[in-house]
Amino acid sequence: MDGLFEIPGAEPSAPGIAPQGGATPGAGSLGANTHASAPLAVRMRPRTIDELVGQQQLRAAGSPLRRLIEGDQSMSLLLWGPPGTGKTTIAAIVSQQTRRRFVEVSAVAAGVKEVRAAIDGARAELARGGQETVLFVDEVHRFTKAQQDALLPGVENRWVTLIAATTENPFFSVISPLMSRSLLLRLQSLTDDDIGEVIDQALADERGLGGATRLDDDARAHLVRLAGGDARRALTYLEAAAGAAASNGLDAIDLATAETAVDVAAVRYDRQGDQHYDVISAFIKSIRGSDVDAALHYLARMIEAGEDPRFIARRLVISASEDIGLADPTALQTAVAAAQAVQLIGMPEARLNLAQATIALAVAAKSNAVITAIDAAQADVRAGRIGAVPPHLRDGHYAGAAKLGHNSGAPTPYVYSHDAPYGIAEQQYAPDELLDATYYRPTSLGAEAAVKERWERVRRIVRGRG
Repeated sequence: MDGLFEIPGAEPSAPGIAPQGGATPGAGSLGANTHASAPLAVRMRPRTIDELVGQQQLRAAGSPLRRLIEGDQSMSLLLWGPPGTGKTTIAAIVSQQTRRRFVEVSAVAAGVKEVRAAIDGARAELARGGQETVLFVDEVHRFTKAQQDALLPGVENRWVTLIAATTENPFFSVISPLMSRSLLLRLQSLTDDDIGEVIDQALADERGLGGATRLDDDARAHLVRLAGGDARRALTYLEAAAGAAASNGLDAIDLATAETAVDVAAVRYDRQGDQHYDVISAFIKSIRGSDVDAALHYLARMIEAGEDPRFIARRLVISASEDIGLADPTALQTAVAAAQAVQLIGMPEARLNLAQATIALAVAAKSNAVITAIDAAQADVRAGRIGAVPPHLRDGHYAGAAKLGHNSGAPTPYVYSHDAPYGIAEQQYAPDELLDATYYRPTSLGAEAAVKERWERVRRIVRGRG
């Protein structure tokens, strides 16, 4: 698909906007005029908010979505939910029921140029007294900050009704100005009952299979289970099973036919959805908890789902300092080496490097002293506990520094540590306000036990207590 397409058949306002012939205003290829050869999931797309399956919180009387549709209000929406829960469908319903033009921008293929072209086209349409425009941006989390910034003028001036869809947490992936100008609607995963209803509708509806094929109960249960709450996936599997049954001269889809047609092991994970965060969280927590087997399980889930191996490697590097630190100083080296190996080798071979690092970090001694130390230091700085740098530590290499009492010219001269016994000099390093600060509190775990013993001796010497 090109980066951008427009519905209905108005003249393109810029390259990359292709009109879809034969569409009625506001309906388009996502609405009621879907061709019979289109995929079952497209043919069965709900045409009104009442046909939407699931999402009762969005369909309720007086809900923001219903007010937008029935009151024909101009309001930008940010739709957040797992795949197959109705985000694209809701955008099409808003366009169709409010009689607005529907223009879709693909965040995968489009750039700033295409975004501006879509907004300019909508503005020109309004200027000549034409329809308002629904600008649908699918996978908006894939847009860069600059691309998201390009959407703001159209939203602020209401040249478009923006409907942006994302499977990722928008608080992490969508810029704040766009968030503040949009109504966030959270879509929930469909239940098994919802998926069953979607399948039953497709079996009976004339837009779907029109009663031409029956579905055995065990085959239906199998499709519901494999769909994993994704209506699009359920309809795709149903269509494949119906095609297989027809090819074999069967008037019903039995379990064997469904299994053969689908032929997938459904991995309950989606690298663009909510479980992206759930699985990576469980992965890191399993490493922190020293459960190698659980950590490898979550690593395998991410690999099988096509997760970016660089993302996994980055989290391992973070974990090496956050959860292990100096309890095993080699952990960071191992994690960084795995990250470099991912860049050098690539998948699928780099799975071995990721697995090795995962095992090494999971079995390593654990300490969170690094993160608690830097957190405590930053907390003091944010609270205003800063203080002046002691004069004898200030830069004394420029003309006039001595007159200011910096470095060797300070009232208390700077002591070069290497001239002191054991290379440790007794002198003040922290500002006066922080003489009592204790940020790094080493544990007695792993290699950090030796660090703790040495640090306690050094600290006493430096601060004149030993």
